[in-house]
Amino acid sequence: MSNPAAGTITLVFTDIEGSTQLLQRLGDRYGSVLSEHHRLVRAAFGAHGGTERDAAGDGLYFAFPSARAALAGAVAAQRALLTHEWPDGAAVRVRMGLHTGEPVSSDVGLVGLDVHRAARISAAGHGGQILVSQTTHDLIGGELPPGVSLTDLGEHQLKDLAAPIRLFAAVADDLPADFPPLRTLDGRPNNLPRQLTTFVGRDRELAEARQILASAALLTLTGPGGVGKTRLSLQLGIDLIDEFEDGVWVCELGALTDDGLVLPSIAASLGVTEQPGRPLTATLVDHLRTRHVLVLLDNCEHLLKSCATHAFALLSGCPTLRILATSREALGISGESVFNVPSLTLPDAERVTSAEQAARWEAVQLFVDRAAAAFAGFRLTDENARSVVQVCQRLDGIPLALELAAARVRAIPVEQIAARLDDRFRLLTGGSRVAVTRHQTLRATIDWSYDLLSDEERAVLRRLSVFADGCTLAAAETICSGDGISEGDLLDILSHLVDKSLLVAEAAEGESRFHLLETVRQYAQERLLDSGDAELAFRRHRDWYLALVERAKPDFFSGPAPVRWLTVLDREYDNLRAALEWNAGEPEGAQAGLRMAAGLWRYWEIRGFLMEGRRWLQRTLAATDGEVSQLRANALTGAGILAQVQGDYPAAVAFHEESLAQHRQLGNSHSIAFAAHNLANVAGEQGDYTRARQLYEEANEIALALGDRHGSAIGLINLADVVSRQGDYPAARSIFEESVAMLSSLGDRFGMAFAIDNSALAAARGGDPVTARNLHEQAIAISRELGDERGVARTLTHLSDLALQQGDRSRARELQRECLRIRQGLRDMPGTASAMEKLAWVVAPDAAEDAARLLGAAEALRESIHAPMPPMARADYEQSVGALTSRLGRETFDALRLQGRSMSAEEAVGTLAT
Repeated sequence: MSNPAAGTITLVFTDIEGSTQLLQRLGDRYGSVLSEHHRLVRAAFGAHGGTERDAAGDGLYFAFPSARAALAGAVAAQRALLTHEWPDGAAVRVRMGLHTGEPVSSDVGLVGLDVHRAARISAAGHGGQILVSQTTHDLIGGELPPGVSLTDLGEHQLKDLAAPIRLFAAVADDLPADFPPLRTLDGRPNNLPRQLTTFVGRDRELAEARQILASAALLTLTGPGGVGKTRLSLQLGIDLIDEFEDGVWVCELGALTDDGLVLPSIAASLGVTEQPGRPLTATLVDHLRTRHVLVLLDNCEHLLKSCATHAFALLSGCPTLRILATSREALGISGESVFNVPSLTLPDAERVTSAEQAARWEAVQLFVDRAAAAFAGFRLTDENARSVVQVCQRLDGIPLALELAAARVRAIPVEQIAARLDDRFRLLTGGSRVAVTRHQTLRATIDWSYDLLSDEERAVLRRLSVFADGCTLAAAETICSGDGISEGDLLDILSHLVDKSLLVAEAAEGESRFHLLETVRQYAQERLLDSGDAELAFRRHRDWYLALVERAKPDFFSGPAPVRWLTVLDREYDNLRAALEWNAGEPEGAQAGLRMAAGLWRYWEIRGFLMEGRRWLQRTLAATDGEVSQLRANALTGAGILAQVQGDYPAAVAFHEESLAQHRQLGNSHSIAFAAHNLANVAGEQGDYTRARQLYEEANEIALALGDRHGSAIGLINLADVVSRQGDYPAARSIFEESVAMLSSLGDRFGMAFAIDNSALAAARGGDPVTARNLHEQAIAISRELGDERGVARTLTHLSDLALQQGDRSRARELQRECLRIRQGLRDMPGTASAMEKLAWVVAPDAAEDAARLLGAAEALRESIHAPMPPMARADYEQSVGALTSRLGRETFDALRLQGRSMSAEEAVGTLAT
């Protein structure tokens, strides 16, 4: 859905000329002068129908219903400013620019090219001057305000505008009429090329680069091909042109192949001719020594040594010279500042639900601008916003790639462009015919960088492509070495690739992590597949991540999963997926796949990756069908537990029974007890407490026979829970106490907290809320002491339930919100959904609409992770839905729940009143 046009209006921008000097002169009195300035301008504009749209610093921005009213208001404001008595003889000179157009209304005000045009017209003037665009001049026609005329100043090239614009100056008998030449691109010496497309975004980069150049003699903009280094440097030159009285001069080096041509090219750009018998360097230094000049050296990477040598020589002899260079690698000389040009800002496709949200991001703005230029009917809509964002994301926000993709809207809709990006190098070939060759296709851009690498650098780049989401140094050393490249060489080679803008290095968890932009990765992987090294690289990658899983596995299955391993597996999850995918296509990969899946099921359970985990477990189990082994039985256990969490009880029972049968065949009593325990868990969730009790008792007998006191103690917790659900509270309490005593003697405080917390639940079922609360408090104190956030969250929700039963809704809400915050922090998706559902139940009486949205958000989250609500929680949920429907009405409830489905947990909780 597009934003509505504001209609034809005339925009007026104003700002005070020399405001910084005025501030320095007046000091503390500047504030009162600025306030008086604002008062006078606002009064004059308001009297002529102007509406203030913005105020920033010493500038004002107004909209008028007609061009004549805007001109009359501007003249009145200049008269008021001129005749006002300012303190200490200060002169407040204000420049004003008028332009008429049809800007678009948005939630951030008026937007569109007409707004920028008006601002640039104002910036071109001088204090006391009123500039008027051709459009505004034509609309005024002969209806000029009394005593006012318009003088034609001719066409001028304004900053950021592709085409020259004709300007007029307002002249009145009682206002100054003599001004210096306009502050436009053609008002200063330069050879800046005319820009035929608009410059989009980059406000932060422009500000940072300007700040660096204020003190640095040499600034090099680095970054991968196509990221926009050249365009950013040209825009900097445009923005800085008024600060270099002797000009801004561009020297394009991309077409040169001979180091010896660099210095003559610089001289030619500056209009300096070589003198017979004299070194050209000396001639250039003489020319530049007293001049205030900015030189743009564009595309230095293939002539790096020559560029570095000549830049150093010129800067050493010219104190007022500044050089702005672009290169895929820094020049590496003394005094150089380096600014790495990032990709354009990107939204998260999963969070974008409207065109308005998408349009806030630079990559989307650029794509939409170029697509509209390629195909006049293109616009960003709510319907295509997500596809546009997907294109921007998959192309890494790289401007060149986005422009090539945008050109394709002439032939196919953006939805098809997004779907075809797996073959991006064939798709993105429609560049401008007048662009340099290396920018006409995406492949040519990367070819240029690849061809500048050494053989070793190319080999490592190719091998790095097997990493789906970056890697540690240790992983790169193992996987990318070989064929003459030792592990000891890798750090230097990786550093070179970083320097050449083909690899990104970031610090994460105290170590370096390296990753390729996705476009570079796909290019490198094509090269890898052509090289004959692919199978070895992918096998090494698989083996590395299999070893990682097996290092993590013991900690995952010996107690609460440590945060350290969760963090590691989170960071490497895309690589784990890639390893599983590659391995699935390997004829000899069945055992490796089974080992990896059997080692990951606990992680999948914790993170809520239930459907994906089941898919991998079932796939690897099918590949080893008929095998009887401890490994396969363990994988069956994982498949059963994930099915149970999803509420797929028939599948859970089938997996656990097969696991139990395999363990019996293998004669592993510990595993037999564990399998029986898992079957009991399923029976208990199904409400079959008799069978659950029988299985728990069987498991406990095996544990006792084996002398496994710890296994027995854990089994007793679940046995006591079932006994309490059968209504035998004294017996349940006795069993809980036995379990706690055993765990205490074993030093298992994690297990103690779990047992005490479950004992509290039994006390609550038995009608003893005081004992229940005391036990919960004991359990949570132990969990907090241990730093066990999962244990804390579990007990918080139980305390919240207890507070709600006792009528303390405020405490219940506070406890449940804390539980939700912890679940979110842990990325426990099933737990987050459950916490939102419980919070909805707590707040429903006081905030029914918020509760409905919470239920919708939880519903959507459960669907996304394929984790339906457990049957044991269904009754409370239905009761909550029924109460909300009665209170709000079915139509309103459904509408609010639908709103919630599009919200994240943070957004849904954020709607709650504090």
